[in-house]
Amino acid sequence: MIRLFKHYIPHAVALLWLVDMLLLVGANELSWRLRADQIGMDPGDLATRLALHGGFALVISLSMVAVGVYGADALRSMRFAAARLLVAVSLGVIALAFVDFIFAAQNFWRSTLAYAMGFAVVLLVANRLVLGGFLGTSAFRRRVLVLGAGQRAQRLRDLAERRESGFVIVGYVAMSDGTPVVEEAISRAAINNLTRFVDNLGVTEVVLALEERRNALPLKDLLRIKTTGVHVNEFSSFLERETGRVDLDTVNPSWLIFSDGFSSGRAISSVAKRLFDIVVSGVALCLTAPVILLFALLVKIDSRGPAFYRQQRVGLFGEPFDVIKLRSMRTDAEVAGAQWASKDDPRVTRIGRFIRKVRIDELPQSWSVLKGEMSFVGPRPERPQFVSELEEQLPYYAERHMVKPGITGWAQINYPYGASIEDSRHKLEYDLYYAKNYTPFLDLIIILQTLRVVLWSEGAR
Repeated sequence: MIRLFKHYIPHAVALLWLVDMLLLVGANELSWRLRADQIGMDPGDLATRLALHGGFALVISLSMVAVGVYGADALRSMRFAAARLLVAVSLGVIALAFVDFIFAAQNFWRSTLAYAMGFAVVLLVANRLVLGGFLGTSAFRRRVLVLGAGQRAQRLRDLAERRESGFVIVGYVAMSDGTPVVEEAISRAAINNLTRFVDNLGVTEVVLALEERRNALPLKDLLRIKTTGVHVNEFSSFLERETGRVDLDTVNPSWLIFSDGFSSGRAISSVAKRLFDIVVSGVALCLTAPVILLFALLVKIDSRGPAFYRQQRVGLFGEPFDVIKLRSMRTDAEVAGAQWASKDDPRVTRIGRFIRKVRIDELPQSWSVLKGEMSFVGPRPERPQFVSELEEQLPYYAERHMVKPGITGWAQINYPYGASIEDSRHKLEYDLYYAKNYTPFLDLIIILQTLRVVLWSEGAR
C-alpha cells in the first residue's frame, strides 16, 4: 500500500486513479477537438489547454471519490462501477457548468462538456474492463508470509480471501508446537533457513501473528529478514492498515503508546480545521436556512411538539454540550428513558423518517460547529447516558473524546448506523483510527464520501 498523509491507499486503487486522470484529460481534449472541427475553429496548441483539462479531470475524479467509485464494491462489480461512474461524471459536469455560469466564464462550453461526459464514461468503463482482470491477480498484490498458525493467522487468511484484498498469503509458519488452526502451516522446525525461505517465496512482507508473544518472539529470524529489505509488520498494525480501523480484540496500551499516530504536531492542522469549520458552517447556515425553515414547518404540521429539540451530548475531553437538531421522533419517544435507535423505529414520525434518510435533521448542527463545540468531521457525539455505559464495556472508549465530535466521520462512512453495544464497538474501532491518523487529507476523503452516504442513504435510520 501507499501511505499518503498517514492514510493507506492500495496500489491497485492508486494505479486505477492515475490512469483515470490521464483518460479524463484525454476525454476533455477529444471533446474540444470534436467541437472545434464541427464549427471550423482551430483548436490551437494542446499546451494552452492543459490547465483546463487538469481542472476537468480533478473535479470529475473528486466526484468519483465522493460517490464511491474507488470503493470495494466498485472494484468487485463492473455493473456497480458503471452505475457509480455515470453518477460521478454527471455530478462533476454539472458542478463545472454551474461554476462557469456563476463566474460568467467561457472555460467550459456546454457542448464540450456534453461530449466530454460521453467520452469520459466510455473511457473510464473501458479502463476498468482492461485493468479489472489484472487488479485481482497476485501481480498487483503484496506477497505476505504469516508467522503463526493460530486464530490470528486464520483471521488474516479470511481477510486475504476477500476479493478486494490488496495482499495474498503465500505461506504460514507454525512457530510453536501446539495444534495449528491453519492446517497447511509449515512447522518452523522444518525450515532450515527462514530468511532463505522468505527469499525463495518472493515474499514482500512478513506479518507476526503469534497468539502468545512472551518468550516466543523469533528476534533473530525477524532481524535477518528485516535486513534483507523485506518489510516486517506486527499483527495489529497490519490489520489497521488493511481495514482502516483499530482492532480492539488485539490492541493493548503499549501498542497505542508506541505505534505511529496521535501526533502532537497538529497545531497548524488544527488551526486550518477550525478556520474551515467557521467558514463552511457560516456558509452552510446561510444556504440551508430556507431548507431548515421549510422542514421545521413540516415537522410542526406533521406532529405535535416543537420543530427543534436540544439534547445533551459528550464533546471534546468529555465536556457536555447541547446539540440542536430537527425533531424526527414523537415528543413522548423517551418517556421510559434514553433508548437506542432501531431499524424502522416506531417512534419516528412520517416527516422524521424522510429527514433522517437524507440527513436534513443534521443541518442545524452547523450552529454547534460555528460555536466550536463540534467540527464537520469527527466521531459522532453520544449522549452521556450511553457514554457511561459504553466506557464500562468497551476498552479505550474515552480516547475517542480526544478529538472534537463531528457531523460526519470515518465511522459514519464506513459502518452502518449503529444502535447497540456491538455496533458501538465496531464504530469505536473506526473512531480510534481517525483519532490516531487524523490529517486534513483524511478529512477531505471523509467529506467527499459523505456524499455517497447521503445519495444512497447508507446507514440512515
